[in-house]
Amino acid sequence: ARATTSKMSEEEKAAAPAPAEEEPKKEEEPKKEEEAVEEESTATFEPVVKLEEVETKTGEEDEECLHDVRSKCFIFGETLLDKGTGTKTWRERGIGQARILKHREHSRIRILMRQEKTMKVIMNHAIDPRIKLEPNAGSDRSWVWSAYDFAEGELVETVFALRFADSEIANAFKEKFEEAQKEMEKVLAGEDNPGEDGGAAADEAAEALSALKTGDDDDKKEEAE
Repeated sequence: ARATTSKMSEEEKAAAPAPAEEEPKKEEEPKKEEEAVEEESTATFEPVVKLEEVETKTGEEDEECLHDVRSKCFIFGETLLDKGTGTKTWRERGIGQARILKHREHSRIRILMRQEKTMKVIMNHAIDPRIKLEPNAGSDRSWVWSAYDFAEGELVETVFALRFADSEIANAFKEKFEEAQKEMEKVLAGEDNPGEDGGAAADEAAEALSALKTGDDDDKKEEAE
C-alpha cells in the first residue's frame, strides 16, 4: 500500500501542470512633467506707509577735526554701588576715537569721544587752557586730567584717563592737545593778555560748548518725555 501511495504521488506529480513562468514586469514609463508656463506679473503694489529719508546730524558738521586717535577712556569716581560713600575707583567708560574738534565759526575747540559701535558720547568737554595732562601711575602711554564734561547732558567735573596703544601715540596726542590749548587761550583772551581773567573766559567757553549738540541730546529728550 505504501508503494502504491508513493507511485501515485509520483504520477500525480508528473501529471501536474508546470508552474507558469512569471512574465517580466514592464518598466513603468516615467510620468511626463507638465511644463509650467511662467507668466510675467505686471501687478504693482504701493506701500501703505511711505517713509521719508531723514538726515542724521552728529553735531560735528560745523567742526574741523584737528586730531583723531583710538584710545580707551577711564573715569575716576564713585560707582553706583559706592555712591555717597566717598569711595572712588577707576572704571572703564569705553573705547573709541578721541577727536579734537575746532568750530569753523567761533574757533572754539573741544575733545569729543564716542563709544565704538554704539556711538554713545563718553567724553565731551572744552579744551580748557588750564588743563594739565599728567602721566597715569608712571605709565608712558596714558594721560590723566580733570575737566568739566558734558557727555551725560550736564556739566560735571570729571577726572579722565586716556590710554593709548604706545608711548609714541600718547605723546602725539599730548602735543596736539597742548597746541589746541594755546589756540583756545588766544580765542578766549582775544589774543590780548591771556589768563588775566582768572579762567572766567574758559568757563564761559565750557558753557558754550556744552550747548553744542552731539546727536544724543535729542534721543535723551525723547526718553525723558
